[in-house]
Amino acid sequence: MTAEARAGQAFETAFGAAPDGIVFAPGRVNLIGDHVDYNDGLVLPMPLALGTAVAWRRTAQPGFAALAADYPGTPYRFDSAAAPPAGDGWHSMVHGMAALLHEDSPFEGGLELAIAGNLPRGSGLSSSASLCIATGRAIMAAGHAADTSPRRLALIAQQVEHRFAGVACGIMDQMVIAAGRPGAAMLLDCRTLEHSHVALPADWSVLVIQSGVVRELVEGAYNTRRAQCESAARKLGLASLRDVDPSGLDVTRLDSVEARRARHVVTEIERTRQAAAAIAAQDIATLGVLMREAHASMRDLFEASHPEVDRQVALINAAIGPAGGARITGGGFGGAIVAILEAAAEPDVLAALRRAGIGAGESAEAVSRACP
Repeated sequence: MTAEARAGQAFETAFGAAPDGIVFAPGRVNLIGDHVDYNDGLVLPMPLALGTAVAWRRTAQPGFAALAADYPGTPYRFDSAAAPPAGDGWHSMVHGMAALLHEDSPFEGGLELAIAGNLPRGSGLSSSASLCIATGRAIMAAGHAADTSPRRLALIAQQVEHRFAGVACGIMDQMVIAAGRPGAAMLLDCRTLEHSHVALPADWSVLVIQSGVVRELVEGAYNTRRAQCESAARKLGLASLRDVDPSGLDVTRLDSVEARRARHVVTEIERTRQAAAAIAAQDIATLGVLMREAHASMRDLFEASHPEVDRQVALINAAIGPAGGARITGGGFGGAIVAILEAAAEPDVLAALRRAGIGAGESAEAVSRACP
């Protein structure tokens, strides 16, 4: 059952009538450029076919009532003009989007919401940003908030993560979910938010493979890495590591940890630039080399991988061969692996994954495809 169908079914069960409408926001996979968004760098994500659906209905009475199909219980009721509780899971995300949109343009009346998604939680595919953007789209579709631009919606969703989830994330996830195009990667400048869309060749496949290692950003590793990058930039006398000349990184003023973090960010920004050019040139071999280098950098310099993920990435790269590559994706510390390969090779690679016990073959829980 699709996320939209599940959301509609959950709505009718909870509220006793059909919704007025259903909206959808995709998840995202980052092809290359991890942990550079909050360093003002370049990233190359694309939307997924999986994501979050929200069924909605306007009510005459003020107040919101929201429920999540995956979490049985009574609807969560709240006032959109009131600040949400911090760190309260999906409640904080939904309440936070309503509160910040209300701050942008106060609205009257109420709304009932039912949420359903098919993004595996803890996989690094940005289920939280997908939930925020889908909630914002539902509120706007109901006419409860001014119809804002994708960029503005992305910035509001980022603030929800900062203020109410305790995750000091960059803008990548929200921007590609709000403004991405199916079948294309978004080359996004995280400093200016300027972006372009780079279409992937029709004879390539993009697979997102669940490693089975659940990650948890709010335990502090993500925020610690961000603080280390900011400290390195200050010691170098720069606004951010984006301003480092790739050919002249001087780490003598940095401690050993900061030096590794800085090397990752500086080289990853350059790899991202090269990867976009490789896609545009339909050069899958060069793209594969860049992806393998990016994984090694996440593992050795940023120390944001996991031994089991490293093992799986090595096996997937061996199965793909020179025409493509695989790497950890997202915030790291577990989660998902992204692989790009020739479409003709996909059946053999999936068979090799099954033999190696990686994921669960071709089930939606294990292997998903980027938007066609």
